[in-house]
Amino acid sequence: MALIAGCGNSGSSSPQNTSTLSSSSSDADNNETSSDKGAESKEIEKLRISFVPSKDPEDIITATDPLKDLLKTQLAAEGFNVGEISIDVGTTYEAVGEALTAGTTDIGFVPGGTYALYDDGADVILTATRAGLSNDSESPKDWNDNKPTEPTTDQATYYRSLFIAGPSAKGQALAEKVNKGKSLTWEDINDANWAVMSTSSSAGYIYPTLWLQENFNKSITDLAHVVTSDSYGSSFARLAAEQVDVIVAFADARRDYSEQWTNEFSRPGSIWDETNVIAVTDGIYNDTISVSKNSPIITDDFKKALQNAFISIAQTEEGKKVIAVYSHEGYQAAQSSDYDAERKAQEVIREMKK
Repeated sequence: MALIAGCGNSGSSSPQNTSTLSSSSSDADNNETSSDKGAESKEIEKLRISFVPSKDPEDIITATDPLKDLLKTQLAAEGFNVGEISIDVGTTYEAVGEALTAGTTDIGFVPGGTYALYDDGADVILTATRAGLSNDSESPKDWNDNKPTEPTTDQATYYRSLFIAGPSAKGQALAEKVNKGKSLTWEDINDANWAVMSTSSSAGYIYPTLWLQENFNKSITDLAHVVTSDSYGSSFARLAAEQVDVIVAFADARRDYSEQWTNEFSRPGSIWDETNVIAVTDGIYNDTISVSKNSPIITDDFKKALQNAFISIAQTEEGKKVIAVYSHEGYQAAQSSDYDAERKAQEVIREMKK
């Protein structure tokens, strides 16, 4: 979740891309119609794929090595014969974004925030999917009326951040107002004690700030009583101890901390009985597979082939093991507008740096 704010300038260098694209031919091609030629297999000498360093680079390289053969096979079925596939892990998120922009890598596995920052030189083609949740309403009352939140078999391309009120008197008062269908005021919000994450956290800072701006033209920095937690566990501990009234966290965080709530944090009731949602942010789109706008091999036909290939790979057992390194469960076709909220998030980051 700290991926968005990892974007900035980087001096990291990237390898030069020697990828080439050509169509295979034979003597008989001279007699083919133009439509027949459109069905020719296209030869790609080299395809470069870069991953962001969200985990240990060696672990990523090892886990994704089978992707080379899987992708060659699926792209061949799409009419593209690939000679060599190279996989590397960028030194930073920015290094991968810069490589996509420069055309020195062809494909990048990057988070939405990185794509949004480098979309002048990168084009998103796929969004990763993850297990969906039984609740996905923009109304906080719906989350409270349908507790607990459970995973589903449906795949989701995004997750939300929730404002979670705890068992303190103020937290209960805020929840009661929301559950009666009333709107919170800035005075309600500002009077509470808050725990948030660092400014680089999507669910723990950036998207809650967007929500405050949209509803009150305010930011987290405007709150009178706010502390920064070093982890979501710390936030829930503070909430359980009634040191704070409200925390912000990713939508299924309460599922992750339900046992600690009663055991480690010594609360008498379950986390579902003692907490309530008082606000819900916009969807935070999942990681992307993006391609370079400046690579000579990235044509419209090849982008479509890549979409089909990665979607197919994610449906195989071996493919699932490969993409699990990033906690991806599948892929869906994406478009640039899916990440408009990420662009807003980047604006928030820029404003906070002024």
